[in-house]
Amino acid sequence: MLDLKIINGKIIDVENRRIIEGDLGVKDGKIVDIGNVSASSREIINADGRHVSPGFIDIHMHEEDFSLTKKEKYDIAETMLNMGVTTCVAGNCGNNRQSIEELHEFIKEMGSPVNYMSYIGHNYLRNLVGNSDIYARSTKEQIARMQSMVEEAVDLGAVGVSYGLEYCPGIDTEEAIEITEKIKGRKDIILSAHYRKDAAYALDAINEMAMIGRETGIPFQISHLSSCSAYGNMTEALNLIEKHYNSGLDISVDAYPYAAFSTFIGSAVFDEGCFELWNKSYNSIMLTEEPFRGIFCDRELFEKARKEYPTMLAVAYVMNEEEIVEALNHPLVMVASDGIYRNNSGHPRGAGTFPRVMGHYVRDMKAMEFFDAINKMTDMPAKRLKLKNKGLIKEGFDADITVFNYDTVIDRATFQDPQLRPVGIDYVILGGGTAVKEGVTVNNRLGKYYRRGEA
Repeated sequence: MLDLKIINGKIIDVENRRIIEGDLGVKDGKIVDIGNVSASSREIINADGRHVSPGFIDIHMHEEDFSLTKKEKYDIAETMLNMGVTTCVAGNCGNNRQSIEELHEFIKEMGSPVNYMSYIGHNYLRNLVGNSDIYARSTKEQIARMQSMVEEAVDLGAVGVSYGLEYCPGIDTEEAIEITEKIKGRKDIILSAHYRKDAAYALDAINEMAMIGRETGIPFQISHLSSCSAYGNMTEALNLIEKHYNSGLDISVDAYPYAAFSTFIGSAVFDEGCFELWNKSYNSIMLTEEPFRGIFCDRELFEKARKEYPTMLAVAYVMNEEEIVEALNHPLVMVASDGIYRNNSGHPRGAGTFPRVMGHYVRDMKAMEFFDAINKMTDMPAKRLKLKNKGLIKEGFDADITVFNYDTVIDRATFQDPQLRPVGIDYVILGGGTAVKEGVTVNNRLGKYYRRGEA
């Protein structure tokens, strides 16, 4: 007897770019039968013509902050599940919001709404070794300690190392390379980076990231290209990345489907000169937390928030929509949310990215092709992460599945209400267990923490 059977579905065969109309059988957390499934089952879901997709994989997000949630609840993991994500990767942009070990142990004890993996962040390590000055290069002794910490994290199953170059101007290219000394040449891990600087500096930033990838001999992931280059030079940026790829560099990219970015108001991103760079002004910045939630800045408020509320998340409406679409359609670019929240405040990308791609860009705008979009949200990130059993609806693969209604699926989260649940994500299955049923969460503890190579 099966544990779960999904009947009457439009099963998405990502590899062969086709729809299989029929059923899907699950037993012991694995997909065991596809097509006309006659076996009886303990649980039956009638997809009733809805699309049955591999669970979405978010290769770039920012995990829970236990200092805020007090380990009493989940914040962003809940919104990940709501939008059909089954596996996500934390520790991006050089930042772990707590140690990987603490995140792992908490999930092991409590379960999680989604499956987690994590990078070890360079900026996080700089703080651990005593370099809290974002404008200062680390000392030789600090770098030596970080080399050992990087090796230890990778040995314990970290996806790889992430950098937050823009957030920490004191990191020079040499330091970024030097901390990888004990893991150089490894192909089973990934380096990822939040670029050095955006807009007019984007091409230089891309070349620096390519150099780091080349010098370390480690596959490289450029983070959220949309916020790096959607200022008038996206075509040049994509051509440059493609040039590095064609020269033999193992490089790929992720991007999110919004024309505004979000980060901490006190970060170096908003240092002097940023508005000239973006050709914008203070009123392009919206604050997301009390006492200024939903308020756009003038100079006085901007400077006050920077000084008195440096960890407050802000949204910057500064990018070009058409260049977002251009990035999302490039064959080296996969979809990722870059989602981050503080006290349930932040950017709607953490609650809307994947349904927005399907509903807005594929169905409504017809700006992306259906199978391309699905691939960029499932099999492509799975292969990048070397997940052997995820990313496809295929016999023997993990039963991580998202059932969505193509006619209705759409994001609802807004910049004013950034965690609203999307429409049309009707069922989410993790490891064969039903987490979301008819758009309602019924079990938010089915997720696991995966060390690299475990999934």
